[in-house]
Amino acid sequence: MRRVQFIGCLVVIAALLVGGSTADTHVVGDSLGWTTPPGGPIAYSTWANRQDFQIGDVIVFNWTGNHNVAQVSRADFDNCTTTNPVQTTSPANFTLTSNETTYYICTVSSHCYVGQKVEIRIGGSSAASSLTTSAFSALLVAMAISFLTYM
Repeated sequence: MRRVQFIGCLVVIAALLVGGSTADTHVVGDSLGWTTPPGGPIAYSTWANRQDFQIGDVIVFNWTGNHNVAQVSRADFDNCTTTNPVQTTSPANFTLTSNETTYYICTVSSHCYVGQKVEIRIGGSSAASSLTTSAFSALLVAMAISFLTYM
């Protein structure tokens, strides 16, 4: 009976560890928010490079004043143009749904040209976290087998 209880506990622990991944919320620019960045384009690229974006995460654009946000193609990002729908109400939320890089710009006046745009690269460390989860699961199984052989 103890063996069954122990195995049950291990199964529950493994399920929690493997299935415990949740989506994160990323506020673009952190305290800077979504605005014309004082230092130019480096502000948002630096912010994005410090993030670990994964599928299911939510990107939040917060602003005050005259701004908006549009999800655009790489070409539109580079040229600061768009034909896509523009979100005009803050906060604007976008859920990351694929492993593709996504691009966002402000279409007001010259805001994009002075750096109010951000590139979101998804899946930066998903392979590492999958490897860590797999390794930990293998360790749990090895411990269970070892324990059961000595019972």
